[in-house]
Amino acid sequence: MILSATLHYVSQSASLRERRRHETSFRISAEARRLTDAHGLDGWTMDELAAAADVSRRTLFNYFPGKIDAVLGEPPQVPDDLLATFQAGGPTGDLLEDIGVVIQCVLQVDAEDRESLELGRRLLKGTPRLLVAAHQRFEASTDEFAALLRTRSTADISENDARLLLRMLVALYDNVLERYLAEPPGRSFAELYADTLHAARRLLG
Repeated sequence: MILSATLHYVSQSASLRERRRHETSFRISAEARRLTDAHGLDGWTMDELAAAADVSRRTLFNYFPGKIDAVLGEPPQVPDDLLATFQAGGPTGDLLEDIGVVIQCVLQVDAEDRESLELGRRLLKGTPRLLVAAHQRFEASTDEFAALLRTRSTADISENDARLLLRMLVALYDNVLERYLAEPPGRSFAELYADTLHAARRLLG
């Protein structure tokens, strides 16, 4: 049920304009990571990034204000229709299942290839400034997630519990990432995440 609901929201919410914007954003970030891997974070300029991504300098800065943001990429966005459905208590009525739909929708829309995921992970480990920035993003996302959960009409959850739940889901994400990169190509990242979420639920009883 989770995967079918996820695919519904991906197909319904992603307009042609949004897809093109996402493709441009992804291309810029991919080039930023490639440049960082080859030359280090301080070894390239935003003008060089614009040229590599085949966009104008103005377009580049419309997407990203600086190098670190370009390397990390745009924060994930939940489609408005799915957000409204989640806040109303859907799409399945089960909190954990519905959080899974939200997360997997983001993973489907923002799906990256194996090589890009490996590169991003390597850059985070080897570039302290990127790691700090990623941590700051995570803290901001935690605040947003806690606020989102507390607006859900059917949920009665404290801010502390919401933060705990997000950290558990991030731990699952890390586990899936290791599994995805270690296994032979085949299943999508979102499918592996769905399996892992169900496994965690079984284990926690």
